[in-house]
Amino acid sequence: MSQYSFDSDPARWNIAFQPEPDDDLHNPDPKRDRHNDLGGSMLSLRGIMNLGCLSLLILGLVGLFAVYPLVSAFLKDQPSTFGAYNLGGINASGQVPEMNGNFGLIDRDTPKDAYTHKSLEDGSEWDLVFSDEFNTEGRSFYPGDDPYWEAVDLHYWGTNNLEWYSPDMITTSNGSLNITLAKQRWRDLDYKGGLLSSWNKFCFTGGYFMVNVSLPGSSKVYGLWPAVWAMGNLGRAGYGASLDGTWPYTYDSCDVGTLPNQTFPDGTPKAATVHGDKYNKYALSYQPGQRLSACTCQGESHPGPQRANGSFVGRGAPEIDMFEAQVSKGNLIGHVSQSGQWAPYNYAYEWLNTTDNLKINGEDTVMNEYVGGVYQQATSAVTATNQDCYTQGSGCFSIYGFEYQPGTDGYITWLTDDKPTWTIRGAGMGPDSRVEIGARPVPQEPMYLIMNLGMSPNFGPIDWEHLVFPTWMLVDWVRVYQPRGERNIGCSPPDYPTEEYINTYIEAYTNPNLTTWVGDYKQVIPKNRLVNNCT
Repeated sequence: MSQYSFDSDPARWNIAFQPEPDDDLHNPDPKRDRHNDLGGSMLSLRGIMNLGCLSLLILGLVGLFAVYPLVSAFLKDQPSTFGAYNLGGINASGQVPEMNGNFGLIDRDTPKDAYTHKSLEDGSEWDLVFSDEFNTEGRSFYPGDDPYWEAVDLHYWGTNNLEWYSPDMITTSNGSLNITLAKQRWRDLDYKGGLLSSWNKFCFTGGYFMVNVSLPGSSKVYGLWPAVWAMGNLGRAGYGASLDGTWPYTYDSCDVGTLPNQTFPDGTPKAATVHGDKYNKYALSYQPGQRLSACTCQGESHPGPQRANGSFVGRGAPEIDMFEAQVSKGNLIGHVSQSGQWAPYNYAYEWLNTTDNLKINGEDTVMNEYVGGVYQQATSAVTATNQDCYTQGSGCFSIYGFEYQPGTDGYITWLTDDKPTWTIRGAGMGPDSRVEIGARPVPQEPMYLIMNLGMSPNFGPIDWEHLVFPTWMLVDWVRVYQPRGERNIGCSPPDYPTEEYINTYIEAYTNPNLTTWVGDYKQVIPKNRLVNNCT
């Protein structure tokens, strides 16, 4: 037997030894291959095709990564800030965010037939400028979580509320905003509620603000304090230092109405010291004076603007209450008060409620007996609600709102259950020679939106025996309209700026523990030319 497995004769290995067609590739011959080794022409069809493909590839890459970004940057429309800005605004660049999801000024879920509204004043067509349908489940309103809304985390001490307002008491569920009030020990208080606002995020000047609401609790049990309202952006609800000397001023005259207690240092006019608040020795006003008045000396801190003569426009944080809901203790009927809050005040809080300046619609509305006190003057009416539309009733929803036109020739008209209830005209808050003050115009400041649920003995008696906790207010939607072609939204418009002033005094707007401008915040009151030397 052979030592190897192969036969010793290679011819018997079944290997082909005859020449094959590709042998020339493996056995180069310099003489034979001399022509090919010198190279071919690049101008062949194949070469031209290769160069063309490479050129197109290079041009495509340059266009994609160099030309396209430049063209896009120069040609695209710049997003509007709508008057908002970084701190408490819409985003770091002050623009409406381009975010995945439903975050436009007009909610995509708003039905098309709600894109217009006929004015209650003259029937003209108004356009939707903001809406929120609250259809997204489980939204959070902690600071920074929402482009238009923010829930506060504080005790609303100014009205002696019994609850702590906490962001975790506000969310969305089943197509509605849900603001809950619960019996829960928190921060040395026994209850937790919620306050949501669009402060410094969305504001509007003039228009129609409406909501569809199911009120909390029952129309047969008293003690809750749900509210929907609007306030000027220079004051932030719950932040006392920002409100000290600004709320609820709507005033652009330079007279005694800008001074503390509405009197000169010598105590005049006497009419401002009598026939006022019976709970405060009949004083008319305990206001510290209008901090940002038309009397402010040039060079003093003021948000502006200034007129051609150098004087300032009077500024403040006025308030319009769409509703504050209450149940009467006596007859156990649910109703809402719908009000304007004003400063400075008329003599004895008596506004000019003539037939030209006051209109009441229907028998369900009566003028409120409360007309003011040392901290505010109120023009207010009370209207019975739909007694079924409470969350512990049938759970139905009811439309509330107010329409207003700013200025001394303006008006405010309120609605309950989608029907007009009453109207005040600007002339009703005209000059009052008895206390030597000028007109208080229908608010001209950019106004932000507020919705809250709490309770306080200051608002009325509380039926502890029959109140059921937790309870909640449901808001189906919020919508804001403005006259066609007169869109005026934004929290810092050129004619009523707020941005620079808020940024300068930002701690007053972000620290709820600062309750006063001078005592807590350690700031100075701008000089007033009526009582100070402006030089």
